[in-house]
Amino acid sequence: MVIVSASIGAGHDGAARELGRRLSRRGFAVRQFDFLDLMPAKIGPLVRAGYAGQLRAIPNSWGWLLRGLQAPRSMGAVVALANTAASRLLAAVGPDAAAVVSTYPMVGHVLTRLRRDGRLSVPTVAYLTDPWVHPLAVASGVDVHLAPSEASAVQARGYGAAVTAVVQPVVGPAFRPAAVPGGRVAARRRFGLSIDGPVAVVVAGSWGVGDIRRTVRDIASSGQATPVTVCGRNRVLQRRLQGDGQGVTLGWVDDMPALLRAADVVVHNAGGLSCLEAMACGVPVISYRCLPGHGMANAAVLEAAGTAAWPRTGDALRTALIAALADHRPPAADETATDAADVIARHATGGVLGAGRLLVGQP
Repeated sequence: MVIVSASIGAGHDGAARELGRRLSRRGFAVRQFDFLDLMPAKIGPLVRAGYAGQLRAIPNSWGWLLRGLQAPRSMGAVVALANTAASRLLAAVGPDAAAVVSTYPMVGHVLTRLRRDGRLSVPTVAYLTDPWVHPLAVASGVDVHLAPSEASAVQARGYGAAVTAVVQPVVGPAFRPAAVPGGRVAARRRFGLSIDGPVAVVVAGSWGVGDIRRTVRDIASSGQATPVTVCGRNRVLQRRLQGDGQGVTLGWVDDMPALLRAADVVVHNAGGLSCLEAMACGVPVISYRCLPGHGMANAAVLEAAGTAAWPRTGDALRTALIAALADHRPPAADETATDAADVIARHATGGVLGAGRLLVGQP
């Protein structure tokens, strides 16, 4: 199996690693590539740096860009840029691949180009990492699009996905509720947290971007929970929050499953991998002060699906915290969803893919 991701944040790579682990357990040899490394010259690093700079310096520009990229001409320009990696991607796939799996939107369009040119014939699969689906995330040359929810699958079909499958969250096996009574207390002690009172874990991705300081202040002033903030690799944010002296501030956390099990609620601003991980640990999720673009769009989808509240003000956040802490139950899992690795494996080996809602074709 060839899996192609992109080192933009941690969500695409995290999904790729977990898919690779699951496929390896099913007997496949797995090769994983970073799409940004396959782009010529220094285009890949420039894309990564530009995205990070936008989110940190002018976050609204990211929202404007995503909206602009829904126009056919703009989409065409981005696809043309992605296709500069076509030859290197084909070489990475090699002659012995059973299938190519993408966890990054641009890859699907390059696979489409290779298919159209007659240079690629193996099955292709795209895993959609976000609840909200941008038109660029759907590529006509991809055989199956894997969606994290039925709402996401509906969006993908609306943009022309020929076949979709609703799959279980692609998160590691360590992301699960506490296995024994007192597991939350043990997890809190591990991170030096108080065992008394509710804890709200604040996540902002591996880069720690967004209006996190105001989020922390709003949680603290609500009086409902102690904020415990994960700053990722953003050391500047970590120092500023430590100076603010509200709640607990952490940098990069190696054991996120344990920290999530220590939480009573998770507050996020992007809606990607961290949300799926929190839900898998049985922790309710709240969207707040979301990033422009994909963050707000993800929050809207999660809110409409009843998966995560999206308060827009400090008072509304307090109300959402009270509700989450009183209920403390994540949304029920979609029992019709299947394991993404099973869909990929059956597709790669020419087996029967499934029935019912597992695979839905375009009408």
